[in-house]
Amino acid sequence: MQKLQQNYPNERLIGFFYDPNIHPFSEYKLRLLDVKRSCNKLGIVLHVGDYNYEGWLEAIRGLEHEPEKGKRCSVCFDNRLEKTAQEALKIGEKTITTTLLTSPKKSLEQLEKALRAIAQKYELEIVAPDFRKGGGTQEQFTQAKEAMLYHQNYCGCLFALGVQREQQQKWADELSSPLRPQILPASIEERTVLYEKVIALEANETPFKLVREKFLNYRLLRAWVKRSDKEVIPSYILFYSTCKKEFIKTNVEFIAQGVGFLAKEEARFISLKTFNTLANTDYKTLKEMLQNPPTVEIEIAFRNTYLKSIVASLTPLVILDEVKMDSYELFIQSKTYQDIRENLVLIG
Repeated sequence: MQKLQQNYPNERLIGFFYDPNIHPFSEYKLRLLDVKRSCNKLGIVLHVGDYNYEGWLEAIRGLEHEPEKGKRCSVCFDNRLEKTAQEALKIGEKTITTTLLTSPKKSLEQLEKALRAIAQKYELEIVAPDFRKGGGTQEQFTQAKEAMLYHQNYCGCLFALGVQREQQQKWADELSSPLRPQILPASIEERTVLYEKVIALEANETPFKLVREKFLNYRLLRAWVKRSDKEVIPSYILFYSTCKKEFIKTNVEFIAQGVGFLAKEEARFISLKTFNTLANTDYKTLKEMLQNPPTVEIEIAFRNTYLKSIVASLTPLVILDEVKMDSYELFIQSKTYQDIRENLVLIG
């Protein structure tokens, strides 16, 4: 958008954000947030289209397994550029372009062909500059880094995400969301909170930097605890709880200070009373804890306080209303993996 302003100083630029291909919806909202931020900085009016995800899915039906720059991308371009053309006519504009032209992952030829076809259909003009040549792509990355824009690490659509994560041999945690209202590390929700803070700091002209941190991430996918009578009982699995075997039958060998030590997987059952004492919380029941969970920071602080470990502990810690000498069935399905997150650093 900066390049367009430089190359066409006498033209008025109007942004149109129409990206129903972006999945999940939380990622869509995060990208829209940062586009609004950029448009505000550059003095560009922004129009926002509907998030018609179902309509987009219908448009690309049968092309789900097409490669990047294949037929699915062509249909996606047509779908979004048609809405762009309709919006242009609606507001009285005669020329359209697309920021996709700057993406190194997209075909310029494919995009220009789509632009010309849509422009001809609606009797519009197009602008299709090649800002990638002459080191333009590297310049784009440099400017984005200096401006601390949100770095999108996949195209946007569900199908491209799946292929890209498979090639990276990385789990696609973008496709999982917590059942309980909790913001998880390096999640889309955490990044949204971060960039909302960024916008507030910029508005107050507070100097800051975004710095990256490599860390061990964790996602709990599914878990339950059953007593000897096979009844599932309320339980809360703390962050970083990891089992080598997802399902075990075991028993509490002994109880000490409200903590039951299990015979397998180094697992421990912790009474809610003990958790409240060490975590400085005041939950009355497990049901209340499940509905209004502690933050991940509180969970990790409890783990560190209780275990007093100098290493990153993955011991399964399970909170129960009360711990009894009994046999149990424990199921924990989780993912533990290397990840990167951004943190805010205030300067001055």
